[in-house]
Amino acid sequence: MPVKTVRQSALCALVADDEADVRSNLTHILEKEGVRVIVAADGEQAMQRIQSPASAPDVVLLDVSMPGLNGMEVLKRVRAISDDLPVVLITGHADIRQAVEAMKGGAFDYLAKPFDNSEVVRVTFRALSDGQKRKHRATAGESLDYLSLFESMGPSDAIAQITADVRRVAKSEFSVLLVGETGSGKEVVAAAIHRGSARAQAPFITVDCGAIPEALFESELFGHEKGSFTGADRQKPGSFELAHGGTLFLDEIANLPLSSQAKLLRAIQSKTIQRVGGTEPIKVDFRLLAATNGSLREMAAAGTFREDLYYRLCDFTINVPALRERKTDILYLAKRFLDGAESELSKPSFGLSEAAVEALISYDWPGNVRELKSVIRRAALLATGTITEKDLGIERRESLAPAAATAGGIPAWKGTSLHDIVQRSVAEVERRVLTGVLQVTGGNKAKAARLLKIDYKTMHGKVKKFGIPTKGEDDEEKHAGV
Repeated sequence: MPVKTVRQSALCALVADDEADVRSNLTHILEKEGVRVIVAADGEQAMQRIQSPASAPDVVLLDVSMPGLNGMEVLKRVRAISDDLPVVLITGHADIRQAVEAMKGGAFDYLAKPFDNSEVVRVTFRALSDGQKRKHRATAGESLDYLSLFESMGPSDAIAQITADVRRVAKSEFSVLLVGETGSGKEVVAAAIHRGSARAQAPFITVDCGAIPEALFESELFGHEKGSFTGADRQKPGSFELAHGGTLFLDEIANLPLSSQAKLLRAIQSKTIQRVGGTEPIKVDFRLLAATNGSLREMAAAGTFREDLYYRLCDFTINVPALRERKTDILYLAKRFLDGAESELSKPSFGLSEAAVEALISYDWPGNVRELKSVIRRAALLATGTITEKDLGIERRESLAPAAATAGGIPAWKGTSLHDIVQRSVAEVERRVLTGVLQVTGGNKAKAARLLKIDYKTMHGKVKKFGIPTKGEDDEEKHAGV
């Protein structure tokens, strides 16, 4: 079964090789991972592509031995006009001296034919990430604090947009609301905002609102005086006091009880708090960031979250997409986690098999980046050579999900918030209904949309979101405006 990937990236690779089969093979490998590919059959054509504003690539895969202008000469010319464009040299002979010469000449990396497909993908994505970081440093004068988002989250267009948002809002005193699924990287983005702010040298205090018992919320946020309740054997400053002069990050703020929401709103507005059991107001200076894996707007409409607090939190909103929505980042992050696991385990790198790469790309990643890291670390521990699809174990994890459910079809609750359980359950039901109706219509999305009484654009978007395979061609697709 072919692997379905989301081609959302505008990142572009130039493949320059005088062999048509090699150009075709590399194009197939990279396009499957969501990278746009342009080709050149010789060095002169490669330079034309590189220097043309219409086709300027983000990375170059360059054959060393080409007639006329060879790869080493192209590399020299590229470096004469740009230090930021990453170049990966490909050769038919694994010559160490040539590799050393290439690296000294400014090549990002070096691959020998016949190359391993998964290694080509890994090297290309590392090069793309490096190029994106260099580009943003050059065009926006960014500090490494912003560029660390590319390093920690990936080279996709989605992360580039988040980086731009962080750069835009960091220097302000705006409250920022980060919206995204659990494990998608909201805390990483929050930390980048803090590091890019004028408060960077002051504390960055994180409070996980989903991990605090309701009775202890106010003590955690505002602190308490000695003897204010049973077990309060000493005075304790709260998170607001600890964040004085710096940034307070409230993660999973949707879990904050309504009673505490009112006091939080007062603290934000007055910049004053009062410890539990205390009588004296305490002035605090902080910048507030918050994160949620659900819609606070919908919760406000339902009366489970204060509307005035919602508007106070969202001076600026950053949406952090799920890992399945930024497929371009998966292999980059997998390589990063694999490097870390190999160092931790003192185990040499054997890379990922092609089947393992396809499994990583096609998997839905309900646990997002956290799950990917766990899967890669476990696979590195189990593998005795190249990491295989079996070592990853992600098919087994997917198939166990229904078995772990209760009789009512609800996913197992242990270790998962109620909001996540409901969210996953709704998504799974939606996916199954769409799949079933599309089977009835023979894959015709227009007919399926009519049966489900939704518009065609909604149907098209949901099919794309869930990666549901369709057969045939919709008669109405050309008229549907998508």
